[in-house]
Amino acid sequence: QVQLVESGGGLVQAGASLRLQCAASEEANSPYAMSWFRQAPGKEREFVAAIASDGRTVYYQRSVKGRFTISSADTKNTLVYLQMNGLIPEDTAVYYCAATLTRSQTNIGKELNYNFWGQGTQVTVSS
Repeated sequence: QVQLVESGGGLVQAGASLRLQCAASEEANSPYAMSWFRQAPGKEREFVAAIASDGRTVYYQRSVKGRFTISSADTKNTLVYLQMNGLIPEDTAVYYCAATLTRSQTNIGKELNYNFWGQGTQVTVSS
């Protein structure tokens, strides 16, 4: 079973940047679709960004569009980044990486779409 490992979280001031990384432990026969979700204290986990299995189509939550960029380092999407610029305190959360071999993009922003999850990395933005 593939494992996902996130890294790159930390404590930063508002306006700063961070780059999160998600590494899959193994390749599959076809590319993964990969997403980032986040969960703030006392709130439900929410979708942040996704990159489809084609490696080109990307999706963003409205509140991060223009500030965050999801990208992949390889054609199988085994190494995915989330570049976060212009961080604000509302971005404070545990960020989770998720992966699926489902090619359909219909539910790409929904947790039910994903079979594999990382343990999460904390991002804290101070004002």
